[in-house]
Amino acid sequence: MSSPGGGKSQRTDPEWVAPSNQQDVPPDYETIGTIFGYALMGLSWLLIILTFPFSMCVCLKVIKEYERVVIFRIGRLVFGGARGPGMIFVIPCIDTYRKIDLRVVSYAVPPQEILSKDSVTVSVDAVVYFRTSDPIASVNNVDDAIYSTKLLAQTTLRNALGMKTLTEMLTEREAIAQLCETILDEGTEHWGVKVERVEVKDIRLPQQLTRAMAAEAEAAREARAKVVAAEGEQKASRALKEAADVIQSNPVALQLRHLQALYSIAAEHNSTIVFPVPVEMFGAFMKKDE
Repeated sequence: MSSPGGGKSQRTDPEWVAPSNQQDVPPDYETIGTIFGYALMGLSWLLIILTFPFSMCVCLKVIKEYERVVIFRIGRLVFGGARGPGMIFVIPCIDTYRKIDLRVVSYAVPPQEILSKDSVTVSVDAVVYFRTSDPIASVNNVDDAIYSTKLLAQTTLRNALGMKTLTEMLTEREAIAQLCETILDEGTEHWGVKVERVEVKDIRLPQQLTRAMAAEAEAAREARAKVVAAEGEQKASRALKEAADVIQSNPVALQLRHLQALYSIAAEHNSTIVFPVPVEMFGAFMKKDE
């Protein structure tokens, strides 16, 4: 069960349906049923003894490491719980058993058409990983634990995503997967099923909405590019102003800058011949004009 703070507390032990002590049949019928049950058990053992060793081919069952077996004897659960792995003994005619696989099952949830909180229809795919943790509870408490878990996964995904907006679906996948896992784990606790992981695989948007979002993103990028270019022009203007102030304070700096420009032009292997003229030659003409 989940705690009020949002975290997951320790998982409680699964419970299964215990046989009721109050029967609807008279006590005499129950006594007669018990007597016939013991008689049938005796006949079964007699049949096993008479057909030995051929009866062992029917009575002995081999259970793999990842499997467990729940045995019912005359309709009642055999004392000792689930059996396996290894070799088990089954009495014919009176024992029925069901084999449970404990390995993790991966279930790809079919695409679900979901209406988000802001009235946008999206198609969502998800993957659920779960396993059987209590074989007895999975047999006694639910008809088909695997199938029931798959149906619950579909409805849980639809309900969890229906409470989210489109932006939250696209940006909070981990939180949505954790929420679905918590809800599924609580719902399947008494079925003997443990949900290991839930992953939101894909969220598909309508084509028109995809185009609108792409146009919006492109416009936002162009706006940011214009802002960056304007900031660059502003910084360049400030740098040129500072350079002009430095050159104005010392006239020789302008001549040095002129010579550096000429050196840069000559380094590019151009065929044009440039004759540098010192700036001081124009000083006399500037003074005469003044």
